[in-house]
Amino acid sequence: MNENFDRAPGAGRTRNLPADPGLMGTTEDGDTKTTLFNQREPLRQPRTSPPFSENNISTDIGGGDFKRQSKPQQSTNANSASDSRRSNEVDSMVKSSKLSASAPEFVPSGSNTYEDPAFYDDSESCYTEPTLAEMVTDFLGHLSSSPGSFESDVEQIAGMLNSWVTTEELLHELVELIYTQSTAIPNFSYTGARLCNFLSHHLAISPRSGNFRQLLLKRCQTEYEQRDVAVRGDPETQKKFHSFVLFLGELYLNLEVKSVKGPPNRADILLDALQELMKSLFSNPVDANLICAVKLLKLTGSVLDDAWKGSGKPHMEDLIHRIETILLDATCSRDVRQMLLKLVELRSSDWGRVRAAAAASNATPDNDPNYFMNEPTFYTEDGTPFTAADPEYAEKYQEIMDRQDYFHDIYGENGNEEYDDSEDEWEPEMEEAFENFCLESERKRQQ
Repeated sequence: MNENFDRAPGAGRTRNLPADPGLMGTTEDGDTKTTLFNQREPLRQPRTSPPFSENNISTDIGGGDFKRQSKPQQSTNANSASDSRRSNEVDSMVKSSKLSASAPEFVPSGSNTYEDPAFYDDSESCYTEPTLAEMVTDFLGHLSSSPGSFESDVEQIAGMLNSWVTTEELLHELVELIYTQSTAIPNFSYTGARLCNFLSHHLAISPRSGNFRQLLLKRCQTEYEQRDVAVRGDPETQKKFHSFVLFLGELYLNLEVKSVKGPPNRADILLDALQELMKSLFSNPVDANLICAVKLLKLTGSVLDDAWKGSGKPHMEDLIHRIETILLDATCSRDVRQMLLKLVELRSSDWGRVRAAAAASNATPDNDPNYFMNEPTFYTEDGTPFTAADPEYAEKYQEIMDRQDYFHDIYGENGNEEYDDSEDEWEPEMEEAFENFCLESERKRQQ
């Protein structure tokens, strides 16, 4: 066996390449001598001729001469023909191609291209200046696919928008782009509302027509005025309107208006708008409108309820009454009816909020709903249950005690010897120790 045997796959294989002056040798007679360029290819099969390691192999068999010669010229011709065909194919593709070297760079949506400063470098001939619409669509797609990066990216986005949006026309375009994307991209209304709040405080441009927040509210006003028509429109119109309603709910929860004194406030104008939008939805109680109303109330119900109660307005009670009327009269589907019932139940439980329980030392039946939680349950003669929370608890309990003569039954009529507690009197030391124990326990409980 050859001492230089290589166990790598394909080891020892050689390939005959086209003739090249650097690979040709000459004999003393001036004839050209073909030499081979031996190259190892451990993982790739030869493309043309079978492998061979020597030009001539001679073997004596049975006294005769058996000779096998390689044919490098045939292999060279085959390779040349294959290369020529591929060249013709490439030329044909180039001639028929519609691609241009001066075309703008393709950027996949959702990528962090706005973080690459070279993307905006006019000095680089391979880059083109993107439009505002392209850049806004790009970073909104990024926020949509990576909402968790909002806090780390929003300041950079606002900084770039301050450098891009320098005219009133561009500000109007920016507002329209963000509004459209926030109502069109599924589940983006929350992130879109947060972005609107941040830009309303950090976007510097403020033309005569209004700043970012004012123009955004004007855009919402345009859609709001079409509410009565939209709730009775075709399914596509209703779907678009419902997206606007939910976005406005998120905007009310996230948009902050700075006050001269004290913390920021919510935009009260949106509070009244949401009430009117729900009235419009309930005015045409089809399933799609009712589902939208349920989603909006689950989203904003507790905040709206607190705001209306604080101003002494019974708007939430009116809405719940309207829902109860719809449950009785409307021909909504069973699933939607169940959703409405769950919504009424949710509101009756204070929107699922759990109030902090009163301290044990200050607990009373009035301020702690769990005051009587561990009290036993008793039953009257006719089987009616009552507990210590019952207003007539004392009277009913005394009736039971009088009627059953409780202690007499235990110690008299049960056949056992009556218990004489005179035999169990405490010694003075025991009584004093017990009193000290009770005082110490009471003091620790009050701390």
